[in-house]
This record gives sequence, structure tokens and C-alpha cells, in this order.
Amino acid sequence: MRKAGRRYMKQRLRHLIYFFLLVTIDQITKYWARTALQEDGPISIIPGVLKLQYHENTGAVWGIMTGKTVLLTVGSIVLFFILLFLYFKIPQKRRFLPIQIIWVFIMAGAIGNIIDRITLKYVVDFVYIELIDFPIFNIADNYLTLSSILLLILGIFYYKEDDYDFIDNIFKKDRKREQLKDNEENNQNDDSNG
Repeated sequence: MRKAGRRYMKQRLRHLIYFFLLVTIDQITKYWARTALQEDGPISIIPGVLKLQYHENTGAVWGIMTGKTVLLTVGSIVLFFILLFLYFKIPQKRRFLPIQIIWVFIMAGAIGNIIDRITLKYVVDFVYIELIDFPIFNIADNYLTLSSILLLILGIFYYKEDDYDFIDNIFKKDRKREQLKDNEENNQNDDSNG
């Protein structure tokens, strides 16, 4: 049992290190964009296809909710804590390691943008796909988008229905409480009708 506990702690520590590395990479690239791209202008990586261009996003994805920084910040923080809670509910079996790592990327992406919203009052975006005129995004957005796609692919092709039992177990306690409450109400109704 002790060996499993140590392995569990080592794995959590590794994930924490991954998390900090991912957030650091995101913040370094955004700092570079603020200093280099804002001063020197856009850099064309592949002409007509990919450009690095500084942009201050005061909204959410694709610029929706522009100017609602406080609401987005509070919502993002709440969402982050929900993600953190769910991360600790993912089973510690080897089979679920991909989900754990993907979850670390998702949380790092969320925190990367939260840091910007708190410190700058906007999110720094700088990757622009000119070819399809895709909205400008950043590394944290990549973490979130690619991780969500991978999670969907794993959910469809890798995990079986039984693998999702842990999700049901998260909410099982609440269901049991509701069932007990319903049973008590039914018993009281039976007593009053009887």
C-alpha cells in the first residue's frame, strides 16, 4: 500500500511540474509577443498562411463577450476549481493516465489565460492563421483546444462504457441523498394518506 501511495504522489508531483512548465511556456510566449510583436509589428512565418501578430483580447474565445473581463475572470476561476476538483476524481490507474495528462493541459491553458486577465485585464493573443482568417489565439488556447479534441477522440475510440463509472461515482452521493429525501417524502405521504 505504501508503494502505491508513493507512486501516486510521484505521479501527482510530475503532473504539477508539467502544469508549471506549460503555464511558464505560455507566459513566456505572451511576454515575447507583448515586447517584440507589439513594438516591431507582425512576423510572417509562412507568407499568406501563418503570421505572428500581437492582439489584446478583452473577451472570450473568438472575441465574444468583449469588455466583460471581470465576469470572464470570475467565471474562469470558478471553472478552474471545478477542473481541479475533477482532476482529483480521475482514477489513479494506468489506463486513465492519458486523461490525467490531458486534464493538466486543460488546467494550464485555463490558468494561462486567467493570469493575463488578472494582471493585464486582457488576454494576449498572437498566432494568426491568415490562410483561413482564423481568429488570433495563443499557446494556452492551443492547450485547451487540442486537449479537448484528444479527450473527445479518447472518449470515442479508446475508453469503454465501464471506464466512465468514476464519473457517475462523483455524483452518486448527491443522488443517494435525493433518493433518501424522496423516500422520506413518499413515506410521509403514505402515512398521511393511510
